[in-house]
Amino acid sequence: MLNFKRLFDTAPNDTGYETMDIDSSVLRSKLKEFFGYDTFKSDQELIIRHLVAGNSAFVLMPTGGGKSLCYQLPALVMPGTAIVISPLIALMKNQVDAIRGFVSGNEGIAHFLNSSLNKAQIAEVRSDLESGVTKLLYVAPESLTKEENIALLKEIKISFYAVDEAHCISEWGHDFRPEYRRIRAIVDEIGKAPIIALTATATPKVQSDILKNLGMPDAKVFKSSFNRPNLYYEVRDKVEPEKEIIRYIKQNPGKSGIIYCLSRKKVEELAQLLTINGIKALPYHAGLDAKTRADNQDAFLMEEVDVIVATIAFGMGIDKPDVRFVIHYDIPKSIEGYYQETGRAGRDGKEGRCIAYYSYKDIQKLEKFMQGKPVSEQEIGKQLLMETVAYAESGECRRKLLLNYFGEDFPQDNCGACDNCINPKPRFDGKECMSLVIDLIQSLPEHFKMEHLANILAGVDTAIIKSYQHDTLRFFGAGKDHDVKFWCMVIHQGLIRHLLEKEIESYGLIYVTEAGETFRKDPYEILLCEDREFSEGVDDEDDDDAAASAAARGGGGGGDPVLLSMLKDLRKSTAKKLHLQPWVIFTDPSLDDMCIMYPTNIEELKNCQGVGEGKARKYGQEFVELISRYVEENEIMRPDDFVVKSMATKSQDKVYIIQCIDRQMALEDIADAKGMDMSELMSEIENIVEFGTKLNLDYYINDNLDQEVIDEIYDYFKNEAQSDSIEDAINDLSPDYEELEIRLVRVKFLSEVAN
Repeated sequence: MLNFKRLFDTAPNDTGYETMDIDSSVLRSKLKEFFGYDTFKSDQELIIRHLVAGNSAFVLMPTGGGKSLCYQLPALVMPGTAIVISPLIALMKNQVDAIRGFVSGNEGIAHFLNSSLNKAQIAEVRSDLESGVTKLLYVAPESLTKEENIALLKEIKISFYAVDEAHCISEWGHDFRPEYRRIRAIVDEIGKAPIIALTATATPKVQSDILKNLGMPDAKVFKSSFNRPNLYYEVRDKVEPEKEIIRYIKQNPGKSGIIYCLSRKKVEELAQLLTINGIKALPYHAGLDAKTRADNQDAFLMEEVDVIVATIAFGMGIDKPDVRFVIHYDIPKSIEGYYQETGRAGRDGKEGRCIAYYSYKDIQKLEKFMQGKPVSEQEIGKQLLMETVAYAESGECRRKLLLNYFGEDFPQDNCGACDNCINPKPRFDGKECMSLVIDLIQSLPEHFKMEHLANILAGVDTAIIKSYQHDTLRFFGAGKDHDVKFWCMVIHQGLIRHLLEKEIESYGLIYVTEAGETFRKDPYEILLCEDREFSEGVDDEDDDDAAASAAARGGGGGGDPVLLSMLKDLRKSTAKKLHLQPWVIFTDPSLDDMCIMYPTNIEELKNCQGVGEGKARKYGQEFVELISRYVEENEIMRPDDFVVKSMATKSQDKVYIIQCIDRQMALEDIADAKGMDMSELMSEIENIVEFGTKLNLDYYINDNLDQEVIDEIYDYFKNEAQSDSIEDAINDLSPDYEELEIRLVRVKFLSEVAN
């Protein structure tokens, strides 16, 4: 067994901590001996030498950059035990197992101390600590505060403290944990030693918080580049994401991936949906028991399954180098969270695709979750969320946006590895817009946040605007030709170009930099592109059968334009022949799907969005014949093996609703029986009808609506409506009609005419 205590001579340094003078060749030999590497990555050697010399350090290094080695190797070569404060029990076990694997024949070399241990295991840890065998002790912050553990640690020699995932200290971090705030006080109680704080994500504000809270303002900061050149970033419109995800995974067989969802319910549903579609997938969230979580994590690491569907509880520090894709089903709550989670892709430097689905509905849900929290916490959460919105909706290079968020510049105009750079939007000269923003900021005696400034320029009369009397400014409405979102984009671009900055201590307040003042005196061309437009998106509760039968849209379309034109001509002629509006035959999304999936028979046609049994049988024959001829003439390879199976639970609800309507039950009674309100029930009914099933609601409609109301709404859908949109109908029809009346008659119309 190696005698770690006698590797090097030590002496106290100016700080009072023991210092070690290690020759580089010796350090590299230990790197090779313990970890099998010939050379260090990036700043690893500088960090290690700094730490073993008895100095504190702050390490900001992207996921996959090798943070763990920065404290593992020093712990092995320094006298005493390193205390590693880590937030996740699963991560502790993985790292302890890894260290024991590096140093064979010495199980006591590394231990963890947390609530999962029994008395015998705790006694073993205590014995190895007191005998000096243990070089690394992983401790959860909660365990560190226990009196018995503090007493134990006071009895041993501590080489240094490593605070892993240090962003948890800051309220501005994406994973704030109050117990992290107590670390400095406990360190002082146990016994002072150098501290190394490590994180993969920290904005300048979070970095400032960490150094201040750990009482190490003079610690040397080691900051590696945040750029991960092998990662491809893409944000997709959240329209039928389940179908797109299944299609993507099936097109990349055998590749490992992580799918992040915000809710446990969606994790379970999506994992089940993937499984029944032949994809090896397992769920992971805090609601599962510890054994199931550990088993599912191990199955993923051991490649027994390809995909883990998880909440953010999964992946912190998980060392799996060959994750090929990270998909965010829900947009994350912060850019830090997004960056850290996407950072789990391609840690081996090879392919890594990062796809996020975005709709503003998800942002509204996240805002609702904040309600009831302290006002300060809500304010912080909203600021972080707005940064995420700016990233998602931007038409600028995503790599440039990400790096700027962490205080790093990306000098290239086109990274070539994000959706916005591969499919750039038209640009315009934003010189005058930027000048107007700077003039506004400089005219105000105080600094304000981005949204407030944008509201002034767009002329939005909010309560806060009035309270400051900013509605009386000459700048109020000066940019009313554009909306608030546009002006937020301009301000965001000012931040990226360092014409504007945010105050660190009062996060979010905007001021003009020296570069901004120079620009204002002598403006020059600034090429900007407007933000991308996204649909409203779908609710988690929306029907999985609808999602399952929708065709993939890729990053934004991807169908066959020639076939689409032919199908639209056929739809138009069919509609004219039957005296119907074209959308009644098949909607545009249905035609889009036909141009992706190329259905050549009625059964395949039913797998396209909005095409159920009824519509396929009633109108489909001419369409599949046209598609069949087109496929044959153009020798097209069809994705005919791609049919997404849906989950049974939602189908059972549909069957129940259909049976109740057949028995002419009152809709209120059906809603009560299924625990729905009327709006939710109508959504289910509309979904059933839109997929081709004929429902007869005459018994209910005739009892609750006047005949003239029925006739006028029915006539509107038959002769005037340009689409099946409820919103358009509400706007076009008399305001005397209620939404429920319009929805009921629309169902009647579709059942009688379309299905």
